[in-house]
Amino acid sequence: MAEQCPVIAITNRKGGSGKTTTAVNLAAELAARGWQILLVDADSQGHCALGLGVAPPTGHPGLHQLFRDAQISLASLQVPTLQPGLTLIPANTRFDGRVTGIEDDLLARALCELSGYDLIIVDTPPSVDPVLLNALRAADSVLIPVVPQVLGSAGVRQLAQLLYQVATQGRTDLKLLGLLPIMCDRSIPSHARVLSELGLTFGAQRIFRGIRPDVRLAEAFGAGQPVRELAPRSRGAMDYFMLVEELTALAEFPHPLSTTLQGDR
Repeated sequence: MAEQCPVIAITNRKGGSGKTTTAVNLAAELAARGWQILLVDADSQGHCALGLGVAPPTGHPGLHQLFRDAQISLASLQVPTLQPGLTLIPANTRFDGRVTGIEDDLLARALCELSGYDLIIVDTPPSVDPVLLNALRAADSVLIPVVPQVLGSAGVRQLAQLLYQVATQGRTDLKLLGLLPIMCDRSIPSHARVLSELGLTFGAQRIFRGIRPDVRLAEAFGAGQPVRELAPRSRGAMDYFMLVEELTALAEFPHPLSTTLQGDR
């Protein structure tokens, strides 16, 4: 392709951090504004397809086939979704991670062969394995969802060490977009305390407004729809709308090459 498409990794080493919910709803919100989005599910749980109501064709090998067959074209793995402007490369839920000799930049090279997208969003696995390292090395920037609890805070610090390792091993341009508080109520003292501590560590400007607790997020995911479609006036929908507002205001956030952003609300 003439110009490499920017890649954002949504990552956290702790399960239950809202990583996949964020990947699905961020992708859907951007697509609704006119972006051409590719969502890549690198987590073998395969939940991105569930959250978008997508049933991959029978026998679809999924993204993880790339780590068994480096010659496969990612273009052949793309699956349309019901959201205009949003395409999915689903995971292979049968992938057990037992592969060796995977090159760290395999995914980066494969993504470079794709064209027609303004942004690629990668939902990463939580475990530190070759797939996660491939996703981080393919990314230009990272968004970290975090539940504002002690264990969530500890997980972010562990992830920061891994990001530093990736950056010092050739990806010196890898950017941290910021931390996204999930299921966050800043009126709860423990939440406010954890966010304050994370702000001291990473910089208060790196802490996004966040996503408040909202049962409609889980309901939408279970229904196979982005929350902006199932419950457009819910707190969850409003919060992901505001996340896109915050992200697109960042100088380091990639902007579409071929689209004009228009809100669709």
